[in-house]
Amino acid sequence: MTHTEKKENEVFIKESVNYLQNLGFENIKADIDGFESPKSYVKKDGEIKITPDITATRRTRKYYFEIGLKSDKQRLLKTKWRFLDVLSRMNDHRFRIITKKGHYKFTNDMLNDLNLNKTLIKL
Repeated sequence: MTHTEKKENEVFIKESVNYLQNLGFENIKADIDGFESPKSYVKKDGEIKITPDITATRRTRKYYFEIGLKSDKQRLLKTKWRFLDVLSRMNDHRFRIITKKGHYKFTNDMLNDLNLNKTLIKL
């Protein structure tokens, strides 16, 4: 989810955080008001700043969570998901995508375009 869309979908991010807390995740950081912000990554030329929507830990393993909702900025979203997937594999972390009804097809199409085999967390 891009930065402007986070403000519009703040309620869904909070629902996702509650869901993750119920599953036993700890040290949850979310990119919304009221939560500590996850670490941001900046491209060398400084024009793109990537911040995961939610990060959490469970059993000493770090997880990156992205919210998969329909977006007009598909290229930026693909770049963000590809970067987080590579980062998670490089550091032996986990990358998951959370989506909701009405956005499954869009999210699956994005994952197929990136050749990522991810099981969606459907709320």
